[in-house]
Amino acid sequence: MTKRDYYEILGVKKDSTKEEIKKAYRQAALKYHPDKNPGDKEAEEKFKEAAEAYEVLQDDQKRSVYDRFGHEGLKGTGFQGFAGFEDIFSSFGDIFEDFFGHRSARRERGRGSDLRYDLTIELKEAATGLEKVVPVEKYEHCPECGGNGCEKGYQPETCAACGGHGQVRRQQGFFAISMPCGACGGSGKTIKKPCKRCKGTGRELKKKELKVKIPAGVESGSHLRLVGEGEPGSAGASAGDLYILIYVKDDPDFERHGDDLVTKLRVNFPQAALGAKVEVPTLLGKVELDVPRGTQSHTLFRIKREGMPTLHGKGRGDLIVQVVVDVPKKLSKEQEKLLREYAEAGGEPVKKSGIFGSR
Repeated sequence: MTKRDYYEILGVKKDSTKEEIKKAYRQAALKYHPDKNPGDKEAEEKFKEAAEAYEVLQDDQKRSVYDRFGHEGLKGTGFQGFAGFEDIFSSFGDIFEDFFGHRSARRERGRGSDLRYDLTIELKEAATGLEKVVPVEKYEHCPECGGNGCEKGYQPETCAACGGHGQVRRQQGFFAISMPCGACGGSGKTIKKPCKRCKGTGRELKKKELKVKIPAGVESGSHLRLVGEGEPGSAGASAGDLYILIYVKDDPDFERHGDDLVTKLRVNFPQAALGAKVEVPTLLGKVELDVPRGTQSHTLFRIKREGMPTLHGKGRGDLIVQVVVDVPKKLSKEQEKLLREYAEAGGEPVKKSGIFGSR
């Protein structure tokens, strides 16, 4: 099977910076992530394909070889791609921790699970920033036992089966295999008198509302990390984190390109031919655009600092206005008469009558 070009897979140019490549990979990984597309084989393949492209393009040496010799050249470097999802998560653990909540195997023992919440906002909200109330359903420590799972006056005891290690070793011939202790479930502790409220789990499912500030300039794929707002840890370990993944809805009037916005503005023939000052809608109001005489349809004008704000920085992008000259479908008799005189004065041939359907 012929492999696609790595730059094409990530949608970047050959002279793209590492940061641009990382950003493109983040967007692709977010779109095709297996958690978001359960059972979708095509999405799985695209997820693996994007990971392979990123693995090559983020490495200066591999990228240099690929630019010169293509996929064939990489065979000499020992690069073989990825065997599966776990291989990908292992290689890019820091990245997935950054925007998906996946963590490496070196995580703190007993640490609480990370949670994820998908938040959809409008483009105008992304331009101004806002505060949202996010409903979260998660487990918290049982208020009756404080999270230890025992009735009042009792404490968890060291598991006699594993001596508190949480694992037992079994000998099979020449091999010794370690596995979670069946008596304590790997916790190293046993509970003689379980808490009646939580039945010994030490946890209780609760609903909570969190106020989240969304900064101006966010893009789809941006994330916020709320430290300690995940599920609680066990045996005194820290709680997990809550990741807010942000999706910005497409806007019917504006197309976003980074910090720049593109919009279409319809003008009539006299305005384009003679020039005019027209109002252009922006995300935050209206501005005036000077359309010069003789403007042709689909001409582009740039209005400075009327685009999206730069995330965590100063300044704004621009608003790019594409002027579209409207041709009227119907004319009054007076309008048709004047238009015919205009055509005759320029020696331009037109139909004798009915061209605009006005009769």
